[in-house]
Amino acid sequence: CRIMAGKVKWVTDIEKSVLINNFEKRGWIQVAENEDWNFYWMSVQTIRNVFSVETGYRLSDDQIVNHFPNHYELTRKDLMVKNIKRYRRELEKEGSPLAEKDENGKYIYLDFVPVTFMLPADYNLFVEEFRKNPSSTWIMKPCGKAQGKGIFLINKLSQIKKWSRDSKTSSFVSQSSKEAYVISLYINNPLLIGGKKFDLRLYVLVSTYRPLRCYMYKLGFCRFCTVKYTPSTSELDNMFVHLTNVAIQKHGDDYNHIHGGKWTVSNLRLYLESTRGKEVTNKLFDEIHWIIVQSLKAVAPVMNNDKHCFECYGYDIIIDDKLKPWLIEVNASPSLTSSTANDRILKYNLINDTLNIAVPNGEIPDCKWNKSPPKEVLGNYEVLYDEEMAQSDGPDRDFRSRSGQSTGTKGGRARDLGKPVLTTWK
Repeated sequence: CRIMAGKVKWVTDIEKSVLINNFEKRGWIQVAENEDWNFYWMSVQTIRNVFSVETGYRLSDDQIVNHFPNHYELTRKDLMVKNIKRYRRELEKEGSPLAEKDENGKYIYLDFVPVTFMLPADYNLFVEEFRKNPSSTWIMKPCGKAQGKGIFLINKLSQIKKWSRDSKTSSFVSQSSKEAYVISLYINNPLLIGGKKFDLRLYVLVSTYRPLRCYMYKLGFCRFCTVKYTPSTSELDNMFVHLTNVAIQKHGDDYNHIHGGKWTVSNLRLYLESTRGKEVTNKLFDEIHWIIVQSLKAVAPVMNNDKHCFECYGYDIIIDDKLKPWLIEVNASPSLTSSTANDRILKYNLINDTLNIAVPNGEIPDCKWNKSPPKEVLGNYEVLYDEEMAQSDGPDRDFRSRSGQSTGTKGGRARDLGKPVLTTWK
């Protein structure tokens, strides 16, 4: 049997050992010193080569891979925003109640990404928006990089112009060969714990886009900054205040190598339940689940839903001080590097549970199966959304449940394969 065939560049020995241990446990491979494995966890670069027309390579029915061919429609910062904006427009054109706006023109149910523009293409639109609130802070990110690389904050138009000159870009009006950036309104009122900013890293597994079937991993975590947060403009350049990426924070003087500046999601829930109340906390996490499903629905029409593919995404969510969650970005290759002992356990279990759903019971992979695994193999995953099940309850189910109306499921629970799963609106 073969799974994830192809060459891969391992980021770290830890990632390699965790994956190989999982494969060996299933009896899929034998470890050899020459590293000529039969099974691979593919990188995004390898996926492009496998599905490239030029290579002429075709996957057989017993081969499955861990990315969709054009996963970047969701995982590139600019394309994610572009697809969500298109999704909103389409729902609006259809007259869907999900696209309803308030008196200020803001989406009531689909306002979950900060105001964002692409540079250099949308420079004039950005300037127009900036001048409406010249005291605002914006965050600039290169579209194709990760781990906080190339990110910086600005609060003056002159800073953009300086960046343009430094990047040898002659004009914002015309496209150039320089790297594209997104610029987003900075969430300057984040929820703080111990005075520090944090975000959530949540893992979501998609087994198929059409029909959409996705799973939420229960063992996500919070990533904390090492320096207390301040909105002061004098600290805009201090990335230890503003960026939660471990790749940045681990270089700080106050970084703790034992806990890695991380909290489990379950600890966050306990904290919020004790300080804000259980009902408010449940509402927050329900909104987070809503954001995730809507982002997946936004890209589903353009995603190449190849039957050989599944994908585990790393979602980054920020919560503001009003307990409103915001989708920041989605990662195609969430880090499997272990920065702490708990990290290693979590990521080992993540890979184990992911593979159990992708290939239940360690059987020979078959890309033709219906990708609806039995409940006993879900491990720490829970069914987040099953489009086939949702459609059986009527086309307006999402709206009825999102707007607080009864969907006919007792206590906000539904049943999938006999098991209660996450749902108040699904």
